[in-house]
Amino acid sequence: MDERFRDSIGTVTEEGKREWVFPKKPSGVFYKYRKWVSYALLIFLFAAPFVKINGNQFILLNVLDRKFNIFGFPFWPQDFYLVVISMIIGVVFITLFTVAFGRIFCGWICPQTIFMEMVFRRIEYAIEGDRNKQIRLSKMPWNKEKILKKTSKWFIFYVISFLIANIFLAYLIGSDDLLKYIFEGPSAHSTTFIALVIFSFVFYFIFTWFREQVCIIACPYGRLQGVLLDNKSIVVAYDHKRGEGENGRKKFRKNEDREALGHGDCIDCFQCVHVCPTNIDIRNGTQLECVNCTACIDECDNIMEKINKPKGLIRYASEDNIMKKAKFQFTPRLKAYSTVLGVLIVLLVSLLFIRSNIEADILRLPGQLYETTAQGNLSNVYTYKLVNKTTMPMDSLNFKLLSHSGTIKLVTGNYFKVKEAGMAEGTLFIELPKDEVKGEENKIKIGVYSGDTLIEKTSTNFLGPTSYY
Repeated sequence: MDERFRDSIGTVTEEGKREWVFPKKPSGVFYKYRKWVSYALLIFLFAAPFVKINGNQFILLNVLDRKFNIFGFPFWPQDFYLVVISMIIGVVFITLFTVAFGRIFCGWICPQTIFMEMVFRRIEYAIEGDRNKQIRLSKMPWNKEKILKKTSKWFIFYVISFLIANIFLAYLIGSDDLLKYIFEGPSAHSTTFIALVIFSFVFYFIFTWFREQVCIIACPYGRLQGVLLDNKSIVVAYDHKRGEGENGRKKFRKNEDREALGHGDCIDCFQCVHVCPTNIDIRNGTQLECVNCTACIDECDNIMEKINKPKGLIRYASEDNIMKKAKFQFTPRLKAYSTVLGVLIVLLVSLLFIRSNIEADILRLPGQLYETTAQGNLSNVYTYKLVNKTTMPMDSLNFKLLSHSGTIKLVTGNYFKVKEAGMAEGTLFIELPKDEVKGEENKIKIGVYSGDTLIEKTSTNFLGPTSYY
């Protein structure tokens, strides 16, 4: 085999220059399924910031204000461990599916692929035409037709990029704030508007010029295939045994007995290359540039149907399936990943069930010693921070000692309240009888009450005299 393809990527010429890709418009069963999956994911992406559950935005990732909503459940910085576990679950999940099914995430779910192939590329086909027309337009001098088509395409691309930037902004600051900014106008929020325009041009640059280079150069996921895939992984693969035969490929000739001549079913039409969005030849085997988009499967099936050959010359298959006709097996490696994934999911669900609706932290004021009151009790001063993780306000909140018989006095009065998804901070004094203070460090337990109902427990240290026993 000619191995020169391994020395460079498919979007770079031998001179080291960018080779622009003009993929043929795909069509077929897999492309139809991919469209439905892509449209469903696009609807989810554009709708999620504007859907609310119990008053909470469905998904909110407000890093600046440290507010996070995942599927309508509010999370705070104190819940960051849950986010970490969720991210680990996502990594293990993608790893498991990569080991089993290759780069299927890239071809079916990745936002870059969905936007590029199902939004921007389809607009390009509508304005400039299919592969051959795009190539002719590219070589054409800048006449009226080319200027009109290019400028109209670029204008629509930027409008969509600006819309995408707005949607991502809704995820970051919240859909309510976004709508408020829109109604108040750019002049009232110039800093946010400038950032929005910059991000719009970033998206515009990616989908207008950088395009498939994101998958080939920038994204590290393709390089993970080298360590995750094995002969049992199901990927978009060319059946080289059937396609090459004994004497290799050969152009199709009507009424020719290819089997007698020892030629395979591949007629070397290059349609699988022309339809590829990353400009690779799938017949060279699994390559990091392949995003498993299945366009080559559909195109090859169309050709096989025209020449009355069985479909599936290019298909989802493993190397073992092609060489040994082996069926998919749930290998020990897949079992190990599945076990780890199951344990992590159980852990996350368990932590979500025991997660409290309120988070209370009471810390002794730094640098302050204990004091002796007029009644002979010992007193420490503390600061408290109470986070309400629910969408309902909490009233008549107060603290009571659970482990000692002393008293807790709030600086602001007997009770306080916390608004929905809000936080309350303040200062309090804890007094304990001398006979209940044993040494310098005393652990005390405190209950958080809403009226007379205990809703949370916390603990802190009480400072006493070192010589007092």
